[in-house]
Amino acid sequence: MLNAILQRTKVARLGLEPPSPRPRRQGLAVVLVVRNEERHIGEWARFHRLAGVRQVIVYDDGSSDGTLATLAAELTGDQLRVIPWRQRLSDQLLRRELHNQVLAYAHAAANFGGAFRWMAFIDADEFLVTKRASSLDAALAHLGPDVRCLSLPWHMFGRCGHQQPPRGGVVPNYRLRAADPMAGVNFKCVVDPCHLTAVRVHRMEVDRGTLTWNDRGEAWPLRRRTQAAFYSADHLQLNHYYTRSGQELEEKIQRGPNLRSKASAYRRKVMRTVQQIERQVVSDDAAIQFLERIGATAL
Repeated sequence: MLNAILQRTKVARLGLEPPSPRPRRQGLAVVLVVRNEERHIGEWARFHRLAGVRQVIVYDDGSSDGTLATLAAELTGDQLRVIPWRQRLSDQLLRRELHNQVLAYAHAAANFGGAFRWMAFIDADEFLVTKRASSLDAALAHLGPDVRCLSLPWHMFGRCGHQQPPRGGVVPNYRLRAADPMAGVNFKCVVDPCHLTAVRVHRMEVDRGTLTWNDRGEAWPLRRRTQAAFYSADHLQLNHYYTRSGQELEEKIQRGPNLRSKASAYRRKVMRTVQQIERQVVSDDAAIQFLERIGATAL
């Protein structure tokens, strides 16, 4: 009975020994898993290049379009590292699927993390937006060395009335988000990789402990980060463009989840999330304001 139960679950949490810090480690690296993101990946790369990302570490899950060529055109050689990552692995004894995204995150931290002060683990529909500063380094500069794992709540953007992909890209066209970022909240993390000891997609653990921090640098128990008082986007906001247009939402559903075991319930899950996002919305121009602050008129 126990084996049968385990076979229906996935291996989605990995422990690791953190890398040793390299001399003069600095800056922020973004770890990104991609598959056929050509339509929007150029805008994503330009935005994060302008924000001062030191390196984008791309795990390519079998892209067959121009995703990698577009990234190479937008980022210099030092700013881009590409690793083939087309695989589906499982525990042979218990037939438990290994989460490919978690594997990529653990591999990036263990092999490349020692060169960076921070690593952000996000997707191609997520943008790191500075709220006051003109760069990501400056937005994080107020945090001392004791701050080792930021949990950034999703700011969820829906279709914003677009049924077809609009001209002009994501940032200028999607400016309405769910009013309460802490309703049904999930997170992505920005971590000091030299203290990272356990990896999940939405939850990172540092120093084998149970603390996380908001962007003000306030430490909280991980289990309590969903409380309203944890919320902060004073310095750094994570925009999640969950649906983009209606057409792209349907394409997202047709592609299915990363894990095969979740495919049958995926449409229902996605549409529940869309309804929650669009039930009550507010205008949010933080990404536009960042571009204006640095003098970038367009992406």
